[in-house]
Amino acid sequence: MNLSLRRLATCSLLWTLALAAAPAALAAELSVQQHPGRVTVNIDGKLFTEYLTKTGTKPILWPVIGPTGKPMTRAYPMLDVAGEKHDHPHQRSMWFTHGDVNGIDFWSEPISYKSGKVPADKRFGSIVCREFLTVEVRDGKALIGTANDWVDAQGKKQCEDVRLVTCSVQGDARIIDFDIKLKATPEAVTFGDTKEGAFGIRIATSMDVDSKQGGQIVTSDGLTDKAAWGKPARWVDYHGPVDGQQVGIAVLNHPASFRYPTPWHVRTYGLFAGNPFGLHDFNPKVASGAVTLEPGETLALHYRVILHRGDEKSADIQAAFERYAASKR
Repeated sequence: MNLSLRRLATCSLLWTLALAAAPAALAAELSVQQHPGRVTVNIDGKLFTEYLTKTGTKPILWPVIGPTGKPMTRAYPMLDVAGEKHDHPHQRSMWFTHGDVNGIDFWSEPISYKSGKVPADKRFGSIVCREFLTVEVRDGKALIGTANDWVDAQGKKQCEDVRLVTCSVQGDARIIDFDIKLKATPEAVTFGDTKEGAFGIRIATSMDVDSKQGGQIVTSDGLTDKAAWGKPARWVDYHGPVDGQQVGIAVLNHPASFRYPTPWHVRTYGLFAGNPFGLHDFNPKVASGAVTLEPGETLALHYRVILHRGDEKSADIQAAFERYAASKR
């Protein structure tokens, strides 16, 4: 072997040894802390999100901080932030509910109606957190489990749910898994056919399409913006700028989820919701999507939220979906 080849081999060996000796990148450390009415989730000591047992008429996650360190959901109406839209005050950051449960509206709120002009026959409901089932870090993930009662204005229970929120980090992306089991108790419950449901996010105003700052909606089938509304899809990505940096929120629907792939109530003004119940409301040519559960019956819904940099291509959301779909729920 000549001198040049020996030097090249030596350098290669030294580089290999250096890589082997270098410490592996430290995994992000998640922590949870329970307080009255809320649970805080931190990543490496900094706030990621809070699970609030009630704002308005339901539990929500707010704020939700993305990989750039900036909030990626709208703060209104919990907080008044300059430049944010003030429409649809019931669309509170990230939530789960529905607009027709035994004829009762759990989606909107009295403050949703301007000047208090609520229709005389309108009935509102609330989702009340009965108890926390788990608040812990397990296998590097932060888990928040709750049991919740869906009650009418007089406090009569219509149904219940058990939900598990799991927060994790994968590379630069931040993940929120939302698994919910709805149960009919004490009586039968009907989830009516309406577009107003169910797993919802109100994205940061700067990201939405109508703000004309570069926001875009893209589905797993390649539909974009207004064409995405009401269409079923395995996943949907909503990306745009926050503080000058391109970021996105992808929501993935797991194959084990009821009526997978779910239709999407996703709007260019900033609403982003998966809704398996509003089939006829989305498309008048199809039959009603109303579902009745008899006492004791359940149905399960599974979503994964990915907060990422860039758009759906640079974040490789399709590959992320394939990994999620292969997981058990």
